[in-house]
Amino acid sequence: MRMVRFDTRDTKPRIRVLLFFTAAAGIAVGILARRGLNAAICGVMAAYALCVILTLLWAFREQLRYNPYSYNTIFYFGFALFAFYVMVAYLVLTVHTALEPEVYTSLMITHVLLRSAKNYMIITSPFLLVFSAALCISNLSLIRHEGLRVVNLLGIVLSFLLVGGVVFLQRYDFYTFGSEREVMIHDLFTNIFAAVYLYFECMLLGAMVADAIAARYEPEPNRDFLIVLGCGLRPDGTPTPLLKGRLDRALDFYQKQKAQTGKELTFIASGGQGPDEAISESAAMKRYLTERGVPASRIVEEDQSTDTFENMKFSKEKILQIDPDGKIAFATTNYHVFRSGLFARRVKMRAAGMGARTKWYFWPNAAVREFVGLLTAHRGKQALIIGGLILSYVILTLLSYR
Repeated sequence: MRMVRFDTRDTKPRIRVLLFFTAAAGIAVGILARRGLNAAICGVMAAYALCVILTLLWAFREQLRYNPYSYNTIFYFGFALFAFYVMVAYLVLTVHTALEPEVYTSLMITHVLLRSAKNYMIITSPFLLVFSAALCISNLSLIRHEGLRVVNLLGIVLSFLLVGGVVFLQRYDFYTFGSEREVMIHDLFTNIFAAVYLYFECMLLGAMVADAIAARYEPEPNRDFLIVLGCGLRPDGTPTPLLKGRLDRALDFYQKQKAQTGKELTFIASGGQGPDEAISESAAMKRYLTERGVPASRIVEEDQSTDTFENMKFSKEKILQIDPDGKIAFATTNYHVFRSGLFARRVKMRAAGMGARTKWYFWPNAAVREFVGLLTAHRGKQALIIGGLILSYVILTLLSYR
């Protein structure tokens, strides 16, 4: 898939233009508010949301060109979807305010923003229910084939968290009573809960899109090196089905590039020897490749790595010894491409990934593991964004009680 060519941009896209749009929208809203033009204010807010959508989608596309394996890639697309909901909400309110100005007052303008996180949860709840049900079904199939283990329950856990969050908020926010202070505290809690839920929902949706694009991408057939990431061996020292899938995907690319361009590439078989493995993964991969016609001189063994980060780090060291300017690709399983590419960038190596297919019931749970791993690697950036969302909804709540 080449919706956009990866690694063709040398600078990171910036979204500072959003500051200009925000300032312009704020000034316009202030002027219109003094004149009591509520319908026009709604129109400005809808236009502002559209500018946010276009900016985030542009940044998403340019991020793919600069570094597709990035937290920013997920963030841009996920929150572009939320901005789309806000735009539609303000367009609807514009029409209602123009037709019934005595009913739809200026309070409704703030109300749309105040309830945006809650309403987004409600509107997307059918998708979340279908997604959660599919995730549970795939996990039950995974447990039936692979056995009951903690890691095989992650999809079920996520499904219950997604559905439970929506059910809890709708039940808790359905009706409340008490003094104004008690109601305000209730609203503060529900809005903060919705803001945190909104963040993780947007990131989940963005991750699904980014993972799908990365998994289907086909690198340009001009590579000098192709890293194959190890993932375990059978007791007899032969590749597992998962590793065979990665090797076959790499072989397919190798043969296509050679047929189309005549250019040879060098395999980097990356994987050390685990305590329960008869030989190193790199040695098993080299044997597999040579048995299928790849010259041994075209295979470099990297036998020190124990995880994906080390795969990329030690493979880079091997490549630098041969050709520091070589163009690099890597082969792994489809659900693992995005996170592997993130590790490649972390060691300052530009490499385009390709994904091998896996069994349908294995993908969803593995993708959840990759998503959790991705989030835990960006705690500082997440804390900043979640904190900003919470602060925004707290301010809007307090303003509504002013």
